[in-house]
Amino acid sequence: MEKVRLSKLMSAQGMCSRREADSYIERGWVCVDGQPVRELGTKIFPWQKITLNQTAQVKQNQQVTILLNKPVGYVSGQPEPGYKPAISLICQGSRFHQDHSPLKFTSQHLKNLAPAGRLDIDSQGLLVFTQDGRVAKQLIGEHSQIEKEYLVRITGQLTREGLMLLNHGLQLDGQALKPARVSRLNQDQLRFVLQEGKKRQIRRMCELVGLNVIGLKRVRIGQIRLADLPEGKWRYLGRNESF
Repeated sequence: MEKVRLSKLMSAQGMCSRREADSYIERGWVCVDGQPVRELGTKIFPWQKITLNQTAQVKQNQQVTILLNKPVGYVSGQPEPGYKPAISLICQGSRFHQDHSPLKFTSQHLKNLAPAGRLDIDSQGLLVFTQDGRVAKQLIGEHSQIEKEYLVRITGQLTREGLMLLNHGLQLDGQALKPARVSRLNQDQLRFVLQEGKKRQIRRMCELVGLNVIGLKRVRIGQIRLADLPEGKWRYLGRNESF
């Protein structure tokens, strides 16, 4: 059995992101079989036991994850010329008044806070920001199977064959899409449940079956629902909540 880079194993085991792993290793916060490891690039056998010391565990417990109801007109990630980044909505004044988290908002909660997934500028709904590499990996990692649920308002005529294709059988960018769960809620609204998130995927899927999307709202990621979180407001992910 070949040795594997320690930071890669830590990420694969869901302990943290690879970037965080390198930071922890440099600080001497990582132990292999009970012995501290400080050298970046260290390789170990996959069966060796990796642990984080108490300082690293405390740091991880201080990392926050924030749920935002993104309005239309905001970009999820890096700001583009003329557009407002969704992270600009995260401030004390826009915190949901019914957020029951005991955390007090500070500027430290914005440090290294990044979106775990995207939501198009012309889409709205649940958007997750996190400082925690474990959460990011769970939501957008290569092998993530977390479901995302959307309510989609459409124009056009949806046939039975078109609905079947939306559920399974379409391709984007030359690649077959994973099976989805798509159902009709009423004449002009569909419910999509996906386990992947290609760029503008739902809009492009609808175009392939002759539909035009005029409204798209993400209402659930895994076990976390948008629920009564108002548009433009945010709250912390609770300690007793998980995706």
